[in-house]
Amino acid sequence: MADVSPARRVVDLLTGVWQAQALHAAATLEIPDRIHAGCTTATTLADATGSTQDGIERLMRLLTAMGVFDGSAGGGYRLTPVSDLLRTDHDRSMRDMAVLYGQEFYSAWGAVVPAIRTGHSGFQHAFGTELGGHLASHPQTAARFQRAMNAGNVFFQDILDAYDFSCAQTVVDVAGGAGTLLATILRAHPGLHGVLIDLPHVIPVAEEHLLGVLGAGRHETVGGDAFEKVPAGGDVYLLSRVLQDWDDTRCVQLLSTIRAAMPDSAHLLVVERVVPTDGSALLPLLWDLHLLVQADGRERTLGGYRTLLGKAGLRLQSVHGISLETSLLVAAPAQEEA
Repeated sequence: MADVSPARRVVDLLTGVWQAQALHAAATLEIPDRIHAGCTTATTLADATGSTQDGIERLMRLLTAMGVFDGSAGGGYRLTPVSDLLRTDHDRSMRDMAVLYGQEFYSAWGAVVPAIRTGHSGFQHAFGTELGGHLASHPQTAARFQRAMNAGNVFFQDILDAYDFSCAQTVVDVAGGAGTLLATILRAHPGLHGVLIDLPHVIPVAEEHLLGVLGAGRHETVGGDAFEKVPAGGDVYLLSRVLQDWDDTRCVQLLSTIRAAMPDSAHLLVVERVVPTDGSALLPLLWDLHLLVQADGRERTLGGYRTLLGKAGLRLQSVHGISLETSLLVAAPAQEEA
């Protein structure tokens, strides 16, 4: 009979981080890549990773029990659909996410109590600088961070089903990062033209990605501060997981800047996790606390997003649930009600 006692529940919760760190170890040691390349025994994996055979066997025994790998030390290890996503050459690789979460993010979570007490990020407490400053001074970590964020974008395809882009001509991606969302939309709708705005140091990354996916002629990129100005005249504006990084005042400033650039017929698509008021979804609640710990950010309730939009002259038209307990909020200029 399964042990469902409160004490067992406490132990399961406390040791959950050990499972995450075991996954981190496998990603850091590139074990999925090595198994894919033919190193399927504990001996060959130990040699390839510079580890002890005993350590590899114990790590793999746990990860096999967790369903990350299949097989055994005696019969050889095999990838599962889970560990396949941790290969570096997988087209939807989550390897960098596993490394980032088990390293920088793990260290910041060690300062969760100071973050809760002070209301400021645990990352600052752990590293002596904010996340943005740390990434600016560590280019390799910044690149891994961007790849990790891209790996979490499995819901982008859902946006194509949730919103009809057929009547649009120009899509403007605000703070669009590497341009993964914009590329997804433009690839699905060959008649669309895309514009991406982000800080100047991000633009080369976006250009490389968009050109690689779309080729020339389908997009343009703009380096600048989206809080001050965004390209005008778009039919659809995108704001994916940006509001979560800022306080209410800055969010209203950003939304107001976007509203000033929008024609009255345009729509704004906001991708965020919505905090449930009844506790029905766990991931938005986890992410809300994670954002406090990492970057002084926050997720919001649906009422919170509606208020921000209203203060910027926008109204919430519809809400669509998409993958990973994420939501697509569709907003329009408020005067459309007139």
